[in-house]
Amino acid sequence: MNNKLENAKSLYLKGIRDGKLEAADLYTGNSYTQHSTGVKDGVEGFKEFFKDFLSRTETRDIRIRRSLQDGDYVFLHVYQNIDNKKAEWITTDMFLTDDNDKLIEHWDVISKYINTDKTKSGYDPIFGDFIISDIDKTEENKSIIKSFLIEIHQNKKFEELEKYISIDSYIEHSVSIKNGFENFRAFLLNNDVTYDNIFHIMGEGNYVVSYSKVKINNSSLAVFDIYRLENGKIVEHWDNMEEIPSIEEQANSGKF
Repeated sequence: MNNKLENAKSLYLKGIRDGKLEAADLYTGNSYTQHSTGVKDGVEGFKEFFKDFLSRTETRDIRIRRSLQDGDYVFLHVYQNIDNKKAEWITTDMFLTDDNDKLIEHWDVISKYINTDKTKSGYDPIFGDFIISDIDKTEENKSIIKSFLIEIHQNKKFEELEKYISIDSYIEHSVSIKNGFENFRAFLLNNDVTYDNIFHIMGEGNYVVSYSKVKINNSSLAVFDIYRLENGKIVEHWDNMEEIPSIEEQANSGKF
């Protein structure tokens, strides 16, 4: 594990799970720009928010299910069980790090965890295998996802869908989309889905993550998409979505 990823995981597990807020001083850099919209900028903003959070919770079962690093960026896919399932959350977090591997900027998307028996896909939205492979294909896979997002989600060239997604082995983890290639196609055809801004794409081997501003029907959302690729095609997909709050509700410069 590299220091960048280690610092991000330690901030989460030591600072939030274990309640040791001094972790914010240990793992962040000289500045810390915050995009989690309920949290004020800076290390002190982090401490202020989580001091209140810690005072309201007794047990915090936090499990990092997926993590990857690409250059100065790291990504975490996290399950949170608060106070014996009084609340369950999925968080997707992206951090920018400095030359000393310390965390200097943070983006996140938070949604409620939905049990498998309540998802349309029939697959769990976060639990499951995670094995990074094909490191030599990182840039190729990132390029494939960039083209997919532009051609399919921006330009709506749905006739090109088979170019990007495996017809026979596509697994869908989104809570609102049924499993399989044809169901994903049907979802796109029957809903107004537009990726207004593809903010960042990162990857490691067979996994690629994108963070985007998305309009789905009448909702404006911040969306992390996680893709697993095999032989140049998408074979598995997870997402995490959060409605973008109004400017008045934001404690910092916003989701992006």
